[in-house]
Amino acid sequence: MTAAQITSNDQIADKLKFNENGLIPAIAQQHDTGEVLMMAWMNRDAVLETLSTGRVCYFSRSRGKLWRKGESSGQVQNLVDFCYDCDQDTILVQVDQLGVACHTGRRNCFYFAARDGAEIVISEPEVSVDELYGKK
Repeated sequence: MTAAQITSNDQIADKLKFNENGLIPAIAQQHDTGEVLMMAWMNRDAVLETLSTGRVCYFSRSRGKLWRKGESSGQVQNLVDFCYDCDQDTILVQVDQLGVACHTGRRNCFYFAARDGAEIVISEPEVSVDELYGKK
């Protein structure tokens, strides 16, 4: 199949290479700044929902079900572009992130850094976890 022959979301999902658990890694990147926000997993249903609704959906391994980003926190990711790599085994979703991406209240999930042999925290929460998940 060439790019010109792929005409449906189902054909795109068919082309992707999911692992033995039916999952594929998905990296979320802020579309206008290039900031890498997070990495999560998608299954076929999450891919299809993301492509059809324009709202990013992942598969939660801990809950064993679809996870619509922001469904409990309100921190939604709207899809801007859906790309996959040359091996079709990793997805890059370019998004418009509304609020913070990390469940810790940080803008992105990559807040640990290894510098000079030490682990440091390079960003602080922008919003409390209690505020994010309504535990006030």
